[in-house]
Amino acid sequence: MTNRCNNLKYVLISMLYFYYIFLAFNFFNLISLFIVLIKIICILLAVAYFTIAERKVMAAIQRRLGPNIEGGPFGLLQPIADGLKLFIKEFIIPGQANIFLFIFAPLLIFVLSICNWAVIPFSINIKFLDILECNNFFIVLNNFFIADNSFGILLLLAISSLNVYGIILGGWSSNSKYAFLGALRSASQMISYEVAIGLTILPVILLTGSFNLTDIILIQNETVWFFFPLLPCFIIFFISMLAETNRAPFDLPEAEAELVAGYNVEYGSMAFALYFLGEYSSMLVMSTLITILFCGGWNFFFFQFESIFLPILFAIKIAFFCFSYILVRATFPRYRYDQLMDIGWKIFLPFTLAFLIFTASILLSFGIAPITSF
Repeated sequence: MTNRCNNLKYVLISMLYFYYIFLAFNFFNLISLFIVLIKIICILLAVAYFTIAERKVMAAIQRRLGPNIEGGPFGLLQPIADGLKLFIKEFIIPGQANIFLFIFAPLLIFVLSICNWAVIPFSINIKFLDILECNNFFIVLNNFFIADNSFGILLLLAISSLNVYGIILGGWSSNSKYAFLGALRSASQMISYEVAIGLTILPVILLTGSFNLTDIILIQNETVWFFFPLLPCFIIFFISMLAETNRAPFDLPEAEAELVAGYNVEYGSMAFALYFLGEYSSMLVMSTLITILFCGGWNFFFFQFESIFLPILFAIKIAFFCFSYILVRATFPRYRYDQLMDIGWKIFLPFTLAFLIFTASILLSFGIAPITSF
């Protein structure tokens, strides 16, 4: 009973800490806060039903029954049941663990995974509010996204790179060699493939002359999807996003035979759920980013659609890449760790550097480099 009271006390202190940080920044007014909360709920629902979609698709591939027996009609209530099960479980903190960091790490992963969606544009013409106050950086939900700034890609990459700290802190604070080894593997893997992801994005920036995600989509609508001229970058980005999110066949940090369950082996109840939500939210973010950078975002070649259908078309493209995540997991075996590092540093890094120089040379040689203001 005493341990439960102490654990509850630390959880409440951590929640209060984040609450005061939120008030200190004062990003949103009351109306925009309400809209952002709705968007967060939609993201969490999408993540929850992404998990059941993965289980159903893998069950179909492996010719077995998925979660459709006791999870309500077609198993649609299974994510809610899983969430309730984790919520009512006891939150246990290992002995000799760093209590603050042990609680802070999954919260950090979850918050960063939600913050990624602030700069994602879903449409250009849908306007819920025409209020442009708050401050110079964040705006109220206008054109169906929250923060429209000239450096959206950099902000997205910066937030994504901070996930490494949540994993390292979680593995180190658990006071477990297995968790710490899994955290080290994950950190080195994420850093290695962030380099490849950054170098595949640079040719897109060279072609558009902008870091703004909306500008990248609009330029593809006027010209061609970057999937065609930058096909090697698309392939490398797709492989790298699998490794960046620690998904099969690059799920080395969670190798069951060696590390039990990786960096989150000591976590249970809602702390494990936060790591789980962060991982699947990152998968959705990466699917969204590859759609924006290489597949035209909400556009579909030269066809013109009503603005109300643009988010639906965008969601279909994102769902396709989410399905690709699942298909790869069910198809390919796990790589060895040395093979994973060799692919990142010996193949992707020199090739992306060479392709970046080649792209810049072509643009300068033919005088078609875009004029930029930064």
